[in-house]
Amino acid sequence: MKPRVAAIIPAYNEEKTIGPIIKTLKASPLIDEVIVISDGSDDGTIRICNEIGPEICHQLPVKSGKGKAMQHGVTHTDAPIIFFFDADLIGLNEKHISAILEPVIRGERAMNVGIRDRGPFAMRMAAHLPLIGGERAMIRQVFEDVPEKYKQGFMAEIAMNYYCRSRKLKYGCSPCPGLTIRRKMQKVGVMKGFLEYVSMSFQVIKAMVIVRSARLMGKF
Repeated sequence: MKPRVAAIIPAYNEEKTIGPIIKTLKASPLIDEVIVISDGSDDGTIRICNEIGPEICHQLPVKSGKGKAMQHGVTHTDAPIIFFFDADLIGLNEKHISAILEPVIRGERAMNVGIRDRGPFAMRMAAHLPLIGGERAMIRQVFEDVPEKYKQGFMAEIAMNYYCRSRKLKYGCSPCPGLTIRRKMQKVGVMKGFLEYVSMSFQVIKAMVIVRSARLMGKF
């Protein structure tokens, strides 16, 4: 029998994209339950979630960060396979879900990450870079065994990668042609979006240093 799969969507002010994502996940025969964690959203995110399925929606009263929303989502399910999705996706379909999830269902990988479509060359290159994508399926152990202090911001993705690598658990990625996101520039404007991308890059590098240092010191 197929193990139970829970799709968890941490969301902050994603009213423009979250509806189609929820509908696609609810329609998938591979997904057994959908959980949305609104991270203090103050737009129409909660309203849209409630219109589609009020039982799936949970709200944090104040913005606590993606890592906290991910952790909160996991507490709402006992599914042995956890499948995280970002809430700003565009073009998510059943082929993407299957490509990322099935290697974990079959036991071939402990974790598998989706590579979004940035063109054929960029997608090939992304497979050789740190896997920071938000679309990732994993056995529950991977998320639960990472210490809470490392499940913050982009550190969560880096920590899960390094957890698998350091424990010799197989993990990898699957390309997802046609899957894109609503860019930061579209959300907050060109200048602020650019600055957020710079900040994101810095956070990824910082996270890699922190996690690897912790491992060397026996704290991870």
